[in-house]
Amino acid sequence: MLKNLREHVHGLVRKAIISGRLKAGEKLNERRLATELGISTTPLKEALRQLEAEGLVRTEARRGSYVTFNARQAEEMTLARAALESMIARQAAKHIEKSHVLRLSETLEQMKSALLVADLNELIALNEKFHDAIHEASGCQYLRRLQSNQRMYNHETRLLVLAEAHERERSFREHTAIFEAINLRDQDLAEKRMREHVMTAGEEHVRRVFGSQALGD
Repeated sequence: MLKNLREHVHGLVRKAIISGRLKAGEKLNERRLATELGISTTPLKEALRQLEAEGLVRTEARRGSYVTFNARQAEEMTLARAALESMIARQAAKHIEKSHVLRLSETLEQMKSALLVADLNELIALNEKFHDAIHEASGCQYLRRLQSNQRMYNHETRLLVLAEAHERERSFREHTAIFEAINLRDQDLAEKRMREHVMTAGEEHVRRVFGSQALGD
């Protein structure tokens, strides 16, 4: 029960940081946060230690915990994800089999239906299913293990970016283009389209949270 509570608290605070509700440099008032969440400070302290391990929080002895997630870190995370995902997409184009093509095609059809009714939660779940299918098609092991460390960041970013209708439509078009490249077994094109897809979403996240118009500004 305590573990579930800690994970729940960890998720809530992480979401607040990545979405920008808790700002870079802001000191986290543990008592106030615990009161707002209706919990004791014990699971909160444990959640903060986990967030520190993820690089989102810095804790100083006798001074407290501070948010460290900033535009530069968001940029680095996006660059890392773009590098990994594009290489995985390249390998998927090289190794894809008929079963993977069918799974990706079906997922795109489901995404199209969810897009029509503006079901954000379903779209996010299908978005992750689509990328997971590419990972499976790639046959990669090492790259997938590296990429799994970013899942927490990816999910929260999608929640923020895909909240806008035009971003949902853009994302669907890009997913369709990625699928087409992989299905054609065009490794260069699959790599290029996946990198552009990840970078575009990352730029939008940085703009929304930190006010930057593009990564690297």
